[in-house]
Amino acid sequence: MDYPQLAWPIKGRGAVTNRSGRFEPESRETLDDGWELDDADLPPLRTTVTFERPKTIIARNTSPDIPYDRSINPYRGCEHGCVYCYARPSHAYLGLSPGLDFESRLLAKPEAAKLLEQELSKPGYKPQVINIGANTDPYQPVERRHKITRQVLEVLSRFNHPVTVITKSDLICRDIDILAPMAEKGLAAVGVSVTTLDPKLARALEPRAPRADKRLAAIRTLSNAGVPVTVMAAPMIPVLNDAELERVLEAAAEAGATGAGYILLRLPLELKDLFMEWLRTHVPDMADHVLSQVRETRGGGLYDSEFKTRMKGTGQRAGLLARRFDLACKRLNLNNERHPALGIDTSQFRVPPQPGDQLRLL
Repeated sequence: MDYPQLAWPIKGRGAVTNRSGRFEPESRETLDDGWELDDADLPPLRTTVTFERPKTIIARNTSPDIPYDRSINPYRGCEHGCVYCYARPSHAYLGLSPGLDFESRLLAKPEAAKLLEQELSKPGYKPQVINIGANTDPYQPVERRHKITRQVLEVLSRFNHPVTVITKSDLICRDIDILAPMAEKGLAAVGVSVTTLDPKLARALEPRAPRADKRLAAIRTLSNAGVPVTVMAAPMIPVLNDAELERVLEAAAEAGATGAGYILLRLPLELKDLFMEWLRTHVPDMADHVLSQVRETRGGGLYDSEFKTRMKGTGQRAGLLARRFDLACKRLNLNNERHPALGIDTSQFRVPPQPGDQLRLL
């Protein structure tokens, strides 16, 4: 369904519009004709899931900004609807909108576990940490039904393959029966994102993501089960939530997190316009101030894609945020150990025997 360029939010959705992606030959806009249409006159925007059958499941990268070179994303698009999500522009590759399409027209990869087993079984495969959830959340609501993330973890567990998971959902606690034994072997670690402790702001920024208290409870549950947890205070948005940095870290440390990280708001490609629309709709009085402060951290623009600076920004405000983060981590005893992805053991990797394989003599 092609929804118009609305000027007000749709309940339970993050993006305000469904503007065309950058590869489309035409763009559409809706003009106010004076009839005062509102969202009550539109049919509900329901989530649809289409199955995708890729030939491979491990994506690889050479970015110096992240501590792993390979990842798995069981889903494309994310129903959490976080308006700030840097993955939104990837939906344009599918001929879909990075706006409402990204959070309502999802693609699932039901053969992910099978493909992973095939790739890990290849004779030349060399294990390194695989991250699950680098692009979209592996524990978004549709995971309850499809269980693709769980199936992937089961394969990694059988192969003794090191893994890290990034999520903002307490649904991850469902898979503690897999993650805890792997963590005991030094094979698993988890990152939990906490954006804000303000319920009102959270409902607007990330409408279908679990509340902050549920994420903190997940940190506690995982930590108590022996799974190393890093809290990701991300994204930090100038004016809107960056003042909460210390409070987020304190709450996570109290819940049992031992590591921490943060990312400054990133606005690549179509995300710039989507975020500006969100600001004008939800916080119109603050919109110009937020944008001016974003520009102050990005060399005058709304985004800088340069390695080394794209995650943290530049300028006085970005430098102060980095200083505050370092001081808070020192005070809370966070990051006293190596990053979990750097300390996970790769030496235990083994290809398990398959039915019909010849048994080894020794």
